[in-house]
Parts: sequence; structure tokens; C-alpha cells
Amino acid sequence: MRRWLQTLESCWSLTCPPSEFPEQGTKSSRVNVPFPTILPESEGGLYVCMSTFLGFGREHVERHYRKTGQSVYMHLKRTIKEKATGAAGGAVSRRRNGKVFLELNRDFNGEDYECEDEAKLVIFPAHHEIPLPNIEELPALVTIACDAVLNATSPYKKVEVLSWEDEIQVSRHARTLRQEDNGVHIPPSGWKCRRCEMRENLWLNLTDGAVHCGKWFCDGTGGNGHAVEHYREYGFPLAVRLDTLTPDGADVYSFDEEEAVLDPHLANHLSHFGIDILHIQKSQNGPRDSEIRQRAREWEMTQESGHKLKAVYGAGYTGMKNLGNSCYLGTTMQVLFSIPEFQRTYVGNLQRIFDHSPLNPSQDFGTQMAKLGHALLSGHYSRPPVKSELIEQVMKEERRVLDVPQQRGVSPRMFKALVGKDHSEFSSTRQQDALEFFLHLMHLVERDNSGPENPSGIFRFLMEERFQCCQSRKVRYSQRVDYCMRLPAPIEAATNKEELLAYEAARREAEENMAAPPAPVWARIPFTACLQAFTEPENVPDFWSSALQAKSAGVKTCRFASFPDYMVVQIKKFTFGTDWIPKKIDVSVDMPDFLDLSRLRATGLQAGEMELPDLSPPVMVPENNRGSSMNFLDSSDIDESSVLQLAEMGFPMEACRKAVYYTGSMGTEMAFSWIIAHMEEPDFAEPLAMDSFAGVSPAFPTLPSFMESQPPEESVAILTSMGFPRQQSIRALRATNNNLERALDWIFTHSDSEENSDAASDIADTEPDDEAIAGANGHSDSGLPQNQQERLSPTVRDGPGRYELLAFISHMGTSTKSGHYVCHIKKEGRWIIYNDHKVCLSEKPPKDWGYLYFYHRLSSS
Repeated sequence: MRRWLQTLESCWSLTCPPSEFPEQGTKSSRVNVPFPTILPESEGGLYVCMSTFLGFGREHVERHYRKTGQSVYMHLKRTIKEKATGAAGGAVSRRRNGKVFLELNRDFNGEDYECEDEAKLVIFPAHHEIPLPNIEELPALVTIACDAVLNATSPYKKVEVLSWEDEIQVSRHARTLRQEDNGVHIPPSGWKCRRCEMRENLWLNLTDGAVHCGKWFCDGTGGNGHAVEHYREYGFPLAVRLDTLTPDGADVYSFDEEEAVLDPHLANHLSHFGIDILHIQKSQNGPRDSEIRQRAREWEMTQESGHKLKAVYGAGYTGMKNLGNSCYLGTTMQVLFSIPEFQRTYVGNLQRIFDHSPLNPSQDFGTQMAKLGHALLSGHYSRPPVKSELIEQVMKEERRVLDVPQQRGVSPRMFKALVGKDHSEFSSTRQQDALEFFLHLMHLVERDNSGPENPSGIFRFLMEERFQCCQSRKVRYSQRVDYCMRLPAPIEAATNKEELLAYEAARREAEENMAAPPAPVWARIPFTACLQAFTEPENVPDFWSSALQAKSAGVKTCRFASFPDYMVVQIKKFTFGTDWIPKKIDVSVDMPDFLDLSRLRATGLQAGEMELPDLSPPVMVPENNRGSSMNFLDSSDIDESSVLQLAEMGFPMEACRKAVYYTGSMGTEMAFSWIIAHMEEPDFAEPLAMDSFAGVSPAFPTLPSFMESQPPEESVAILTSMGFPRQQSIRALRATNNNLERALDWIFTHSDSEENSDAASDIADTEPDDEAIAGANGHSDSGLPQNQQERLSPTVRDGPGRYELLAFISHMGTSTKSGHYVCHIKKEGRWIIYNDHKVCLSEKPPKDWGYLYFYHRLSSS
């Protein structure tokens, strides 16, 4: 033993420096399992590297040792035993020397089962084992590190803690907050902003009781920022959001500390204004009864709640745990790993990927995709209960089946952390749009697979856009890369219009008479109407006609220049209301099992059509190229109609004027993006100053150097706020002549390989030609010369446009920022519903209620 202790101490000093020891209770003390999910109760137990604190199963620990030379591992093994008949009840597991390692609560029924934990150090390559604890014989440093691991907070802990909750601190103003005795009494309902009478996103200042609106945020809440203005005027630091008041607390924000805070004295502070937080009721600003009933019906239909569903087990039938609003990720990954191309790329190459993984596999996208795919397809985590457990369940008439063989699903914590890294939305615990996540994931797959075996290519297609000047009748054709067919849902085409009108009249009458609302009615829209709306010409705002050398009315039509192997179809159910809060259109569309898009094949320039001249639009250059008093626009050049449109959304008038001005009156959409990127600035609502053009040197640059300059910071900020790296955003803008829409296309269709990056930089550093400048008006795919477009554009597959429905993702809720997702996948000729960790045979797939549909190409035979 002494020889092995000397060997251990020698290995430890080389591979486990004290600076790397985890601190108990911190995130660094968590043991991560980068390869297929292994737990101490798994066969063979869990091996934890004492240098990197990564966990491995028996089959992967040898690989890690050979690759890294790390020779000291902690072996954790848990044995689950059923209690003897008559044993005393209780939920306390059997412990070894008073410790339950890793706090691995696996939801076992404490009344029927108990756990026996075993821990020991293993020294490779001889596999010598030293039982733990062994305080008397182990070196002090070894004992400290072992205790840190044994007391670590597990990433598999049952109680989910939101990522931001650990960071919320008690406000320094909470204990000493001064409240004015001004007689203000806040009613339980009917709140509105003092300055703009807005009734949503309202904040109560805890010093003087003033109620004001907050700012507009990406999660759908809106306001004009009057709560912040009130703080700047009076300096009262704390405010509480009124629509979050519950007996458990509320959201409190400190303007002085500029972050969400905790207020331990919140109940007393609220009672000062007549609010009894223990009896607070939901305000009238909440959803109406009819809305609740509408959503309840949607949840029942989508989840097939009225049917007794039969659980299925085995390979390909493994669910995914919901980590708290992570169902958008779970449903998307279930669909992707039901597709053979993704299975072959990641699961088929599992051993090769693991063998070539970096030293920290938790940060490698390919490794984590392979790990998740293996977990979903192997069947190791989806095993049916044994016969004796089923008998026990029937006898007890309750669900008390042992969790090990039960279908509990895999936990995608590490995968979610990696794919959401550096992305403001996907790194949060908020609900997200499944389509946005799908496109984000395709970008990651593109970046990780630069070779021909890129599985994202099965979704990629070319869309032909035909622009026509309505006055000259001349046309221009261009192509863009896309991954999804977005179908409108025209309410006017509903087949039950009379029923909808009758429902709306009954609903208004019930509201006026304060009676029970009628049963909700959904608009039923034929799929053919959606397809017709997709093919109809679309007006192009601010279209610049090269034939007229001026702005003109223009229309755009879209056709498929290629058909992908798999067609993703989105039903555009989400829109913005007049208050610019994301809302869902309650519609059902009779989606077909077989889809034929052949008639939408692009045809290119037709006989008799005349092309628009290949001329560039005028570039706004100051008339006086000397001095600093130069303007791009005069006040008379601001598009007042766009200003009014933005103001109707609730934004300050002066901010709207600035947005239209700084985007060159290029349309409401561009101005709205500018507002989102600048609304946090202190002078956001200040009047527009048009006296000078800041930052212009006495000698204004010539046209070529002006075009080569840094892209507008506003556009860079918009792209970086979406989660894209700054340098990539700059390259995309420079490659597309600062056109935001084209820049987004460029980002999604160009990988980050060195070759492409260098090529893009070289092109951006050359003098722009007519095609590059034309890209600013949507006439070019990427704004690059044609030969460079061909070299940089990703490959696309093509074939017949006939498809069969493979899977669909459904959403329940009022907005993409809330609610729940489930998916249905057709496997072996039967439909399967995946609802988080539950996987069952579908009795009646709600195909009409879906949000995203996945079709695969039919063979030509």
C-alpha cells in the first residue's frame, strides 16, 4: 500500500495541481460527462478524472488515459436495492460515512428503495484501487480534492435552478429604502402608466408608488421606458413589476445597480401602498377566460390528452428531459436524429469522433452531437419495466416503478450549454422559437462540417427571386440560399368564416354582459390557400428601379431553383400585434401527407422579358466634401410615413425619426432593427440633431474608399445582438454592401473556414463593382462578383419536388416566447409522439395544428 501511495502522490503532483481543485458549491465543482451519459448507478459506474473533473464510463476511461496521460481517477458506484419487507419507511438513502456522493437524486421511491454508494481512487494503467474515505493514509491534497468531488453539486440534481437565479443578489437599498408617506394606494387591478397610459410591462416604484412602463424587450414585453426616466428624474432606486406579483414574491429591479435584485422586505414595502402580497389576485391585465379555454383546447389536442397513450421503449424511442423551457431544443433534436443523414454523420462515426475529440470534449460540437445522438438512438436509456414491477404497479394502483428500467429520458445539459454559448437567447432559460433554433443549429453544423459529408445540406435549397418594376415592366432575377419554406396562413381564406364571425360576436356580447365566454373557434385554412398565398406577387417597399433611376413600385415572386432532400415547411402562425408583442394566430391547416411542389420550379428569364439595366443606385455622398457640416439627409428627406408606423408601435416619436434618418429612409423594417439596437442608449428619445456628420475628416474620401470603410456600427450591433461574432458580422456586411438581410443570408450560408474568411476579406478589400453595389437593393444574392459567388456559395442538392410527411413540431401557447413544444415522428409506419421524456404511440396525430413540418423526398421510382 505504501508503494501505491507514493505512486499516487507522484502522479498527483504532476496531473492534479492544487490550483485546479474545485471549490465546493461552485459551478466548477460539477462533474461533467462529455461522452454518452453515464451515472454511478450505470453498469461499471462512473470514473471522474481528478485533473479535469470530466466523467467517463468504463469503455471511455481507457481512451482518456491514453490520450491525456492522466492516471488518477475516482470511481463512483451506486447500487440500488429494494428494501426488505417491513423495513422502516423514509426517503433517506443509505450513506457511506455520512455522505451521498454527487447528490445524484434519481427520483427513486424512497419508501421502497435504498442506495448504497461506493467510492475509490483508481490509478492507471495498473487499475490499483484505494477505497475512500481513507483520511489517515492519503496525502492532505488528495483528501481535499476527493472531498470536493464527493460534495460536488451534480448537474443531474432533480430541482432545476434557473441559470440567472444564482446571480441575483440582495439589493443594497432593500434594508434602508425610504418610502414616502404620500397616501398612494395601489388598486389590485386597472394599472396604467402615468405618462403614456400603457397597460402592460408596468413597474411600481417602491419609494413614491409611481407606476410607469418599462422598456421593450426581446421576450415580448413592451414599454416606452418611462420607469427609467422617473428614476433619472427623482433617483428612487427600486421598482417591482406589477404583473409578477404572487404570494411567492415578484420581480424587483434596481435602477442604481442596473440589474435584477432580491428584496427581503418586499412584503413590507408593498404593504406601504396597500398591497397585501399574500392575497394578491391576478389582475385584469392577464389573459381572458376565453383565451385560457382556447389554450386549454390546444394543449389537449396537441398532446393527445384525451387518449390513453401506450409508452414505447427501445432504440430510437428515448425522450429528453425538459431543463426548463428547453422543449424547443428537445423536439428539434428528436426530429434531426430521426433522419438517416444525421444518424450516419454523428452516430455512425461515433468511435472515430470520440477517438479524435479534443482534450476537453465538452466544448466540441461534433462530440456532443455524437453523444446526444447515441443516447437517443441506442436504447440504453429507454428500457421497459420488468413484469414484476408492472404487477406491483397494478396492485398499488399508482406509479411506483423503479426508475432505472423506466423511460426517463436523457438530460441535454452539456449540449444546450454548448450550442447556446455566446448566444443571448439560446444560453438563457427562456422559451425560444423552434425555427430560430433550427436555423442556428444548421449554422453550427455548417461550421463544424466543412467537407462533403455536411448533413445540413439535405435541407439547403436555392430560392429564385424575380423582381419586376411595375412602371417599366422590366425584371431582374436573383437567387438566395434558404433552409425553410415559410407559408403564410391567410385568415381571409378560412372555410368557416360564418362560424368565426358568430364566435366573435358572441365573445364581445359575453364581455359586455360579463357572462361566460363561448366555446372557442379556430380558423380552418386549406393548405392550397397557404400555397397560393406563397406564390402570389409581393410588394417590395422602396424598390429602386435601375430602368427609371428612381424609386418605383415593385413586386417580387419566389420560386424554387432547387428542391432539397428534406423540405422544412413553417406555418407562419406568429405575428406582432399593434402593441408589438408576439402573438399567435389561432389557425389549423390541413397539411397533406404527400406534397408536390413541382409546379413551383423556377424557370429563369422568359422569352419576351426585358432585364433591368445592371446599374447601381445612387450613393448618398455629401455635396460639400470639406468641413464638418455635412449631412446624408435633410429633414425633408425623412420618410414621415415610416416614422408614423413606428410611432404607432409605441416608440417615442423622436426615436422613430432618428431610426428612419440613420437608416436612410430605407423602410420600416430597417428602422425597427435600428430601434432595437439603440433603445438602451441614454439619448434614445432625444430630438434628432442634424447639424453635422460626426467623425468626417476635412477631406471626405472618394467613392471607392468610402465604400470600403467600416460597416455602420448600427448594423454590426444588430447582428452581434443576434449572437453572431463581431468579426463575422463585419465580414458579412462588407461582403453584402452593408445590406442587413443579405448579410444574414451570407452568415448562414458561409462557414467559418479560413479559406472562406480570407476570400471574403479579399473581396471586401477590392473596389466594389456594379453587382456588389446592386446587392444593397436586393438584386444580388450576396453582393459579390458572380465568379466569387460561385466559389463561396454552398453546394445544394436537387431532385424531384415530391415529398412525404416525416415529422412535425407543434407549439402550444400564445407566443414563441412561452408555451410548450411536442413533436410527432413517423417511424416504422406508425406515428410516435415525443413529449419531453415521454415517448408514446400516437392515437390521433394532430397534423392540422403543427408549426414546423419536415417532409422527405419521394424516390423517383
